[in-house]
Amino acid sequence: MGRQPDTEAAGAARSRRLFVFNGGFLTQPRLRRILALAGWELRLGWPGPNDNVGVWGHSPTAHRGGRVAAKTGARLIRIEDAFLRSLRPGRAGEPPLGLVIDSRAAHFDSSAPSDLEHLLATHPFDDGALLARARQASDLMRRAKLSKYAGFDPAAPLPPSPYVLVIDQTRGDASIAHAGAGPGTFREMLAAARIDERGMPIVIKTHPETAAGHRPGHFGPGDAGEGVSLVTGPVDPWALMEGAVAVYTVSSGMGFEAILAGHRPRVFGQPWYAGWGLTRDENPVARRTRKLTRTQLFAGAMVLYPTWYDPHHDALCGVEQAITALEARARAAREDGAGYVAAGMRLWKRGALAGFFGGERRLVFADGPAAVTKARASGRRLMVWAGKEETLGDTAGLPVLRVEDGFLRSRGLGAELVPPLSLVADDLGIYYDPTRESRLERLIAASATLPEGARLRAERLVAGLIRGRLSKYNLDRPAPALPEGHRILVPGQVEDDASIRLGAGEVATNLALLQAARTANPQAVIVYKPHPDVEAGLRAGRVPPEEARALADVVAEEADPVALIEACDEIWTMTSLMGFEALLRGKPVTCLGAPFYAGWGLTRDLGPVPARRAARPDIIALAHAVLIDYPRYRDPVTGAPCPPEVVADRLAAGVAAPTGPAHRLLAKAQGALAGQAWLWR
Repeated sequence: MGRQPDTEAAGAARSRRLFVFNGGFLTQPRLRRILALAGWELRLGWPGPNDNVGVWGHSPTAHRGGRVAAKTGARLIRIEDAFLRSLRPGRAGEPPLGLVIDSRAAHFDSSAPSDLEHLLATHPFDDGALLARARQASDLMRRAKLSKYAGFDPAAPLPPSPYVLVIDQTRGDASIAHAGAGPGTFREMLAAARIDERGMPIVIKTHPETAAGHRPGHFGPGDAGEGVSLVTGPVDPWALMEGAVAVYTVSSGMGFEAILAGHRPRVFGQPWYAGWGLTRDENPVARRTRKLTRTQLFAGAMVLYPTWYDPHHDALCGVEQAITALEARARAAREDGAGYVAAGMRLWKRGALAGFFGGERRLVFADGPAAVTKARASGRRLMVWAGKEETLGDTAGLPVLRVEDGFLRSRGLGAELVPPLSLVADDLGIYYDPTRESRLERLIAASATLPEGARLRAERLVAGLIRGRLSKYNLDRPAPALPEGHRILVPGQVEDDASIRLGAGEVATNLALLQAARTANPQAVIVYKPHPDVEAGLRAGRVPPEEARALADVVAEEADPVALIEACDEIWTMTSLMGFEALLRGKPVTCLGAPFYAGWGLTRDLGPVPARRAARPDIIALAHAVLIDYPRYRDPVTGAPCPPEVVADRLAAGVAAPTGPAHRLLAKAQGALAGQAWLWR
């Protein structure tokens, strides 16, 4: 959580009442909620000398509160958005993910030290745990390509590199005047870039609010030409900084992000991040003499100073949770921007799919060649339920996304029409098909070089899954008593499932799997776990009881798969996801087929695995690719895109999508109408 103002330590009895004179504090629910969670009691009326007056930065209405505070002796608290805010600017109607609550001055006001400046100037920053946390969170932020406004379009074209990046800001913004700058400073900055970077192309980055038409900037089309170009589209800011040889700014928050990206930006104003030895300052702040590292700057500005909010748990949180929450929203917005035509989707699945991929009327349902025609005509991306590609006909030249359930799916079976909490969308293949490369394979291969922050996140997620005893379906069934001895768990599968048809080797039935396990391990205790869909009579793969009992010591019908994994010493499987769940729990796994987790050096592989799986990730890296990078998740409580940690929390708490006959009828009805939003919108 964010820190409380330092000055409170001097007067513990000071009131937490916060008197406000700006309607925005009353009309914005998220703002009120964060302040309430941080312990502030919003009030109207006249404060006393022991009270506080809250104002929004140096907004046009802030003078009202300032005058009241001066008259009454109340303490003035300046509040602003934190440095990671939302997908789009606040003027687009999006609430913030955090606030900075400052009892000294606005963080962007260089005329007097703010709480942030005081923190950066005086904190020892010698706590190894704090610095490790800052370094890891910075890794997460860069890896997720998050900026203050994170809603860029991955397809937006970038200028050819190399170039000098000049960052524009909105005209009249308080962060300019209170950083000792003005409109002329922007002209000075551009002139300096032309002179000092002679011969190098100059790219001016327009502010998102200017590009959206909310407020004008300092540069426009008239400034282009003679080696100067404007970037007005929603480009990836991290890629933009990566292509730059130098970064010029007045006081933009993007200057801080440039520091994190490895630049030493040239700064023409006096923003909060200038003066600490990480910038080239044209107008230094004399009192700032301390030298900080990037990690120390991040620790102060992102870990200690803000008050962060977790919208999924409605609670204050650390910067890490704010980053992962924004990452989930940003990923959905970036991937879904063009919209989709969805084919091969059963009626009951359509409501869930619309929730995952159609947040702004972006999902259109069609089947067969008509879906292809519609995708070509509309410019939307084409998605199809994996395994039904053959129904589409000719898709030449049209990328196809294959959709399937994720690996933390639900409480209940898909065959019983329980909607999923996670889905995967693969643009190369699909994870269970080893005959061609999948996006998951590429992610697994890349995971072998995960940065520290990503590894720690995966470690925590895996620990949470083990602690919560979570699996794909989470059926909460009892486990039988098992005989003593070396126990081998043999999970049954649905025999006509695509993962068997495409990924199994010579052993492709549950009976053959049992026979192979028993032949290789004649003295072991064989525990056979039939697949839940097969037990329910919904899918194929039943082994006759007399044959199962002849090969297995225990037939664990309707048993908790996690309890069985925990109780057994190793797993033999064709392609079951239980093999991956066993790897997470440190159990040896023998594969007779080629599931997505085989071939990476983590399993004993008796079946054929693709030679292209040459990387050697450890289990944490594998888990990151499988559980974090590959799937998309949807929070069953808020309905919003969410990180996997939220779904794990919901499943562990027993909170999931509704089930039962009435729900199944409703799911089909909703699916029938999912593509007909025009009827009520």
